[in-house]
Amino acid sequence: MMAVKLEPGCIIEDADLSGVDFAEIDLAGATLTQCILRDVQFTGTCLQDARLTQVRLIRCRFANVDMRDAIFEDCSFIDDAGHTGAQFAFSRLDQARFRRCELSFAKIDRSTLFGVEFDACNMRGAEFHKADFSRTFGRKLVKTAATLRGCNLEFADLNGVRMPDCELSNSNFREAVLFDSDLEGADLRGSDLVLALTAGAKFARADLRGADVADLNLRELATLEGMIVSAGQQPHLLAAMGLDVYPD
Repeated sequence: MMAVKLEPGCIIEDADLSGVDFAEIDLAGATLTQCILRDVQFTGTCLQDARLTQVRLIRCRFANVDMRDAIFEDCSFIDDAGHTGAQFAFSRLDQARFRRCELSFAKIDRSTLFGVEFDACNMRGAEFHKADFSRTFGRKLVKTAATLRGCNLEFADLNGVRMPDCELSNSNFREAVLFDSDLEGADLRGSDLVLALTAGAKFARADLRGADVADLNLRELATLEGMIVSAGQQPHLLAAMGLDVYPD
């Protein structure tokens, strides 16, 4: 393995960093390009403002890692067999940006993600456990912000997630678990909600225009006041409630 100097602002290209100890390392503002990291344990690592491009992170775990404002482009977080994803626990992903990344089967556990952006990412089967997309400003003001735009979240577990007023447009939630999730005011335009499990979910004020809402049972939702749909979606929604819809 080539010798590398890990420090804030370092630039590393085309390196296999699998044997490097990343625990408690400060890599703020670092740039990694076309690197490989296999079975690496990031513990207490600082990746704030770091930029990773075309990096493969195979069976990696991020625990208590500061990833605020970091940028990940065309990175893969899945193992060679395509079955095991990365693990993020007790980490800070606030305002991090993931673009065209492979995040299938990732497990995001008790981490903060205020203002995070996932663009065109494959997140099939990803699990969000007590992921926090909110931030408290003052005593009573709590804001929620996140973007999952054009992502594949098929079979993803978003049970109980709170993402009101977030942008989730053009994403695939087919057969995703959305039990008791709060999606009030969310932008779900053009998304696929076929066979999604939505019992107890809050959809009030959510914009579902252009979304595939076949099998979305409005009776199972906790809230739906002000939900926005198009005229062409009405037959599917009524049919999911058990009504037979005939033309005039």
